Amino acid sequence: MFNEEKTTKAVEKISPSVVNIVTKHIMGNNRFNTFEFQGAGSGVIMTPEGYILTNNHVVEQTKKVDVYLINGEKYEGHVIGTDPSTDIAVIKINGKNFYSGEFGNSDTLRPGQMAIAIGNSLGLSGGPSVTIGVISAIRRNIPSERGVLENMIQTDAAINPGNSGGPLIDSNGTIIGINNAIIPFAHGIGFAIPINIAKDVANELITFGHVIRPWLGILGVDINPTLASYYRLASDEGALIVQINEASPADNAGLEPGDIIVEIDGKHIKGMEDVRHLIWKRKAGENITLKILRKHKQILGTLRLSQNPAG
Repeated sequence: MFNEEKTTKAVEKISPSVVNIVTKHIMGNNRFNTFEFQGAGSGVIMTPEGYILTNNHVVEQTKKVDVYLINGEKYEGHVIGTDPSTDIAVIKINGKNFYSGEFGNSDTLRPGQMAIAIGNSLGLSGGPSVTIGVISAIRRNIPSERGVLENMIQTDAAINPGNSGGPLIDSNGTIIGINNAIIPFAHGIGFAIPINIAKDVANELITFGHVIRPWLGILGVDINPTLASYYRLASDEGALIVQINEASPADNAGLEPGDIIVEIDGKHIKGMEDVRHLIWKRKAGENITLKILRKHKQILGTLRLSQNPAG
């Protein structure tokens, strides 16, 4: 049930960490003319040192980034790193003892939980705006103008242009996602990047300036009962390996086309989405345990992940 007092406290808790991001872009046309235009978005301060989490599309191809705190203070923002595939970016402002938001755990989210979206909707002045809804679904794969965004949170809390990069919070005021407003068909539906993914990406951007993604080195397809029956496969669920990259971790471990991945680190695999989700939670150089089916024979083995050569 909606609890007005609890919701108000949650908003008050997170609001001082929400920032307004104003950018200047330089664009050209086919007549070799250039012109400047201004963009607006949101962000959330993630550390007292002034690291700010936002969307990649808010700051990509920017000439200048200005960051405004809730009290009106203005800072020059420096883009530390961006990751287009997750649409995450990190900005740094100079200073110390900034008020930072508290991170929650997006892996424990369930449909029906309250969701509160905070941000500078439409770039309007007067502080961040607030919209309230619920978690409608989790682990959505959403096509966008920049590719497929995976494992997204779906919410009916309104997320408008300008809200991009702001926090999605729970009823306790902890951050569960980073709002995203670049989905072209998302009318009345909002999407957010799970905070566990955003936080991991942000930490790598801060440390390395780019994301070091772990790599298995396979091309696979989801198995369903129809496919399993037609090809007489050993399982009606799992990820069927159809191609293996040469000298990849999968190749070095002796995996073969036709193998079916049914478990990773003891977790059941329904398809390739589960494989990607679990691999991306690990780091290059770490070992994982695989359970595969090969011609109806079960094989358990260890594989060492490496860095994806594609970045």
